[in-house]
Amino acid sequence: MTKPKDLVQGTLDLLILRIVALEPMHGWAIAHRIRQMSSEVLQVGQSALYPALHKLEQEGWITAEWKQTENNRRAKFYSITRLGKRQLESEAANWRRLSAAISQVIQISEA
Repeated sequence: MTKPKDLVQGTLDLLILRIVALEPMHGWAIAHRIRQMSSEVLQVGQSALYPALHKLEQEGWITAEWKQTENNRRAKFYSITRLGKRQLESEAANWRRLSAAISQVIQISEA
């Protein structure tokens, strides 16, 4: 299984932005959704997730609001901002370009 250190630099930001673009979520739910949507391949631990959330909040790409969870616990729920949506579009486009280029190199070297 891939650990956060195995992720390409900057992909955790992209993944978090994509997840919170779906709906506001607290940290544990974000990590769970990433694991679920990646078919259990990507597992993001708290030591990587919370610093990334803090950074995204400082950049103005997400906002945080204290709310009650479904288990009646108090947690910060993160939502994407307009600036974050623009950043998500930009990072997703860059990721598609980069992954396509890497795929081309791999296919050429296997031929």
